[in-house]
Amino acid sequence: MNYKTNIVHVTHEAIGKIGGIGTVLEGILTSKAYLDGTGRTILISPLFTTEGPVQNRLGPGGEVLYSSPDGLVNTGYAEAFRHIEKHFNVDIVYGRRLFEDLRTGIKSMPEVILIDVRQINKNPINEFKGRLFNEFGIKSHRYEHLWEFEEWVRLAPPAIAAIKAIGAAPHDGETIIVSHEFMGMPTALAAKLDKDSHFKTIFHAHEVATVRRIVEEKSGHDTMFYNVMKAAQAQDADLPEIFGDQNGFSKHVLVEASRHCDNIFVVGDFVGEELKFLAHEFASARIDLAYNGIPAYHISLEEKKCSRARLQQYCQNLLGYVPDYIFTHVTRMVRSKGLWRDLRVLEHIERELRALHKTAIMILLSTEVGPRRTHDIMRMESEYHWPVVHHEGLPDLSGGEAAFYTAVQEFNAKNRNIKMIFINQFGFDRQRCGQRMPEDMEFMDIRKGSDVEFGQSIYEPFGIAQLEPLSFGGICVISSVCGCAGFIKKVCDPQETRNVIIADYTDLDGMKFNNIADMLKIDTGVRNQLERYVSEKVAMEILARLPKNDEETVSMINSGFELAQQMSWDVVVKNYILKGFAKAVTDRKTAVSIA
Repeated sequence: MNYKTNIVHVTHEAIGKIGGIGTVLEGILTSKAYLDGTGRTILISPLFTTEGPVQNRLGPGGEVLYSSPDGLVNTGYAEAFRHIEKHFNVDIVYGRRLFEDLRTGIKSMPEVILIDVRQINKNPINEFKGRLFNEFGIKSHRYEHLWEFEEWVRLAPPAIAAIKAIGAAPHDGETIIVSHEFMGMPTALAAKLDKDSHFKTIFHAHEVATVRRIVEEKSGHDTMFYNVMKAAQAQDADLPEIFGDQNGFSKHVLVEASRHCDNIFVVGDFVGEELKFLAHEFASARIDLAYNGIPAYHISLEEKKCSRARLQQYCQNLLGYVPDYIFTHVTRMVRSKGLWRDLRVLEHIERELRALHKTAIMILLSTEVGPRRTHDIMRMESEYHWPVVHHEGLPDLSGGEAAFYTAVQEFNAKNRNIKMIFINQFGFDRQRCGQRMPEDMEFMDIRKGSDVEFGQSIYEPFGIAQLEPLSFGGICVISSVCGCAGFIKKVCDPQETRNVIIADYTDLDGMKFNNIADMLKIDTGVRNQLERYVSEKVAMEILARLPKNDEETVSMINSGFELAQQMSWDVVVKNYILKGFAKAVTDRKTAVSIA
C-alpha cells in the first residue's frame, strides 16, 4: 500500500463517542501504527445540529476552521465549500477534532467535514438515487420516508464533492472511503460511481443489522439462529430463503450493497459468516477480519486492592456490609446484551456461596436513556435510597429499565448471599451516582476492582466492554457468539487461561432436530432449558477460578495483561487494518452491476 493513502471514515460518531463505533475510532486514530501508516484522515458526517456556540461544533479540543451556519472562515477551502453549498443548498462545517489516548499520550487531529443536508436541493439527490437503482438495484423511494436512510443518501454527493474540495482525492494517489456500518454505504457507493478519482471503498461491518434484528426478535435468540445458519449453509441456502425477504428493511438493503466494496472488514468471525449467509453474492466478495482492540493497562496488586476497597465501601454504604466478591456488568440496556443470563448464573453461584458463608454483590451499570442530572440523582438518593430502590418513571426508571428492575427485585428477594445493585446512570462517580459513593471513586475503579465482568450477549459482533477488566485480573464471562471470543482463540487457548470464560448458549446439548424447519421452532422454552444447563457450568467455572489469595490475584493480573497486550489496538491496526487497506488498494474488485 502507498503509505500516504488517505482514509475517509463516514460515521455518525465523527464528533463524539455515542457507542461502539466511537470507541473503535478512538482506538484506531490513537494507534501509532495507524498514524505512521496512513496519510490524511477525514471524518465525515451529517451536521446534526447548529445549536450552541461555534467552538463546540467539533467537540472538546476541536478546532473549527470553517462554518457557514456561523459565518466563520479561516481556511483556504472556503471558495470551494461555497460552491458546494450553492450547488446542493447545504451548510458545511470543517475543522479538526482531537483524539487523545491519556494512557500513552498519543494525540491525533483528523480533519472533520459536517454537512447539513436538511434543506438539500432535490435534483442532484434524485439523480443520485436513479444511479443507485441503475447500478446497484437500490430502490430508494421505498425508504426515503425514513430519515435514517434519507439523511445518509443525501450526504453522499456533497460529501464526495467536499473530499475533492480539500484535495483529499489526488489523481496521483489513493483515497479509501470507509463506511462504518450502513450509514456510510451511500457515500461509498457514490465513490464507486465517481470515475474521475481514485477512490477505493471498504465496508466496516460492526454488525449485520439484518441478523441483529432476527436474533433479537425471535424468542430462540442465538440458540436458534446460529444453529439454523450452520444447517442452512450446509445446504447452500441463504438468509432470505430461510427467514423470508428482507428488502423492506432499509438497513438490510444498504448492508447487502456492501458486496460492491473493494473490501469488507468484519469485527468478528460470526459477522463474516453472517454476511455470507445474507446473500449468495457475498461468496465472491473480499471479506477480511478486522477485530476490535482492547485496552491493555498494567496495574499493581495495590492498585487493584485500592479500587476494590472503594467498591466495597460503596456496597457497605448502600447495603450495610462488605461483600467478599464484586461482580459487575457495564453495558447498554438492550435485549441483545442478554442480561437475564447474568441472573441465571448468579442463582447458581448463590447456592455455593451460601454453603461457603461468602457474600457477593453484583453491580449492573446500565441505562437505556441519557444521563440523569446530578440534582435528580441527589433527590432520588435522599428521598428513597436510589439506586438500591427505584421508582417507575423518569427521571428514574424508563420503560425497559422498569421491566428489568422487576427481575432484579425478584432476584434480591430470593437470594441472600448475592444482591444486585442496578445503577441506571451513565458514569461512575459521586457527581453522577450520589453522595454514598466514595468521594475519590472514578469510572476505572469498576473495571480495576471487579472480580468478574459479565457479558453473555445473544448478539455481540465483538464486545470491547466485556474485556475491559481483563488486564486488571478480572474474570471476563462472554458468550460464544461474541466476536472477541474468536480473537481470544487466535492468541491463546481459552481453556488454559483463568481470565476468560466462554459460555456456549448455542450448544444444543444432544438435542436432535430433523431439519431446519424444526430448528426454527427453538423458542423460549427450549432456550430456557439450555440456559439453565449452561449457566450452571459457567457458575462452577467462575467459582473455580476466583483467586483465593494475593498470589493468585497477581498471577491473574499478569496473565490478563499479557493477553490484553496481544489484543491491543496497535496489534489490530498492524495485523488487520493496514493489511486490509492494502488489499483494497492493490486488489480492487469490479462492482457487479444489477440489471
